[in-house]
Amino acid sequence: MELRHLTYFIAVAEEGNVTRAATRLGMKQPPLSQQLRALEAELGLALFERLPRGMALTPAGDVFLQEARAILRQSEQSVVRARLAASGQVGRLTLGVTTAAFLHRLVPEILGDYHRAHPAVTLDVREANASDLIEALTRGDLDAAFLRAPVTRPPLLVFEELLRERFVVALPKAHPVTARRVSLVDLRDEPFILVRRPSAPGMYAQVLQSCRAVGFEPAVAAEVGRMLTALGLVAAGLGISLVPKSVAALRPPGVRFAALIDQTAPWAPLTLAFRDGEKRPVVTDLLATTRSLTP
Repeated sequence: MELRHLTYFIAVAEEGNVTRAATRLGMKQPPLSQQLRALEAELGLALFERLPRGMALTPAGDVFLQEARAILRQSEQSVVRARLAASGQVGRLTLGVTTAAFLHRLVPEILGDYHRAHPAVTLDVREANASDLIEALTRGDLDAAFLRAPVTRPPLLVFEELLRERFVVALPKAHPVTARRVSLVDLRDEPFILVRRPSAPGMYAQVLQSCRAVGFEPAVAAEVGRMLTALGLVAAGLGISLVPKSVAALRPPGVRFAALIDQTAPWAPLTLAFRDGEKRPVVTDLLATTRSLTP
């Protein structure tokens, strides 16, 4: 049984007459009658009662009519959805983010614009550290990821740097240093709270290198898995931390921020990672949206 057989059956059922149905379908009456008999033979059911002046549905035919209409509707919807998927208008986008990347206003702005342009695309957003996101991208578990500094650069992935921003110092509100601009040298005796090396080795290494460039090795009092955790420990008075400037916009309670004046102060990149050669519209549209909004 093919979809055209259902179209023939529905036309005869609605017209109640084979001749009128044939005219409606743009075909001859004898072939249409032959197709109906073949359909009934395949189903093993009488779908019509043959009357002197037309055709009437049997009880089985009446049920089959409802099912046939539903099948044709579903078939039409499947074609429409397939075309939308081919154009990137429906589907699923599995996106990874690090906390530090998502705290920059650009990432929510990108996702908001993408969602408004693709309301039927399901966004599956997964938060993890940079190392885990890169591994997930390599395995194919993610379509793209927003992160800060790449941990590794597997050859199958592309890392597109969107922007860079300076680090700032996060201090407890009661800290004796009150200046709004400080040098790393002023912090040489402070306990540092850092996002641990396995989670964000790029930013971790930058902090160490910047401190060493002005002549000291930072005393690391604590390593944490998330930047927000580091800010919580700063608020508790356990030490200071270096974070990207955009994080200061959160204004966490118990924490204040100071700019770094050193030329060697670290930079925090914002990076979009995706697989090389990506051609799926749901992903390439995200890349286009990102590029259109990147300063």
